[in-house]
Amino acid sequence: MHGNMPAWLANYLDPRMLGAVVLGAILVACLQVGWAGVMRGFAALGPLVRARPDLDRQAARGAMLRVEELAHLRGIACTDRVSTAQPFVAEAASRLANCDRVEKFEIWVEEALADRADRHAQARNAWIAMADAAPAIGMAGTIIGLIRMFSAMDDPATIGPAMALALLTTLYGVILANLIAAPIAARLGEISAQELAWQRDLADRMVAIARRESAALRRASLRDVGSA
Repeated sequence: MHGNMPAWLANYLDPRMLGAVVLGAILVACLQVGWAGVMRGFAALGPLVRARPDLDRQAARGAMLRVEELAHLRGIACTDRVSTAQPFVAEAASRLANCDRVEKFEIWVEEALADRADRHAQARNAWIAMADAAPAIGMAGTIIGLIRMFSAMDDPATIGPAMALALLTTLYGVILANLIAAPIAARLGEISAQELAWQRDLADRMVAIARRESAALRRASLRDVGSA
């Protein structure tokens, strides 16, 4: 036993080597996607755990029905009265209510969705970079362990620790890449695709409402001019 740890587990756990592999993968990811991208990747772990894309989509569709009803009964200027826990829906409804031209709302929609897609991509790419880097970092540790082992062949007591270093770093790299970073990246990509899909659908419906309202106002204006 190693403290309260079973002996078999202690043989596979070297905090220093594990920390070195993890830190190395993070540093390589920083070089590839930048520190801000890595921080965004770690910040995405919270939403990753809490995300319920199906429930979010259903709630957004329910809010959209209320937006359409208000727009039909009272005009788009009242759409911001819809109460919803979805930040994107609330902001879109507010923008719709306060836009004076359809084109401005359409520009906001495209920019907002592009910004969201970019943020999602940064978070996902950070984990992809760590998944790609981890095996190479582990292999570097293996090479270092082998060098230490071959340079101390005259001392049998050092061969075991050096061989353990060589093997454990590779193991840690494989685990970090294939059991942690890559699955997180894949899940973030899936959640992002689902979220952006319902947000695009909702935004397109709001644009359609704004266009109908604009067309109705133009017809009314033409009737007023014709009757004058």
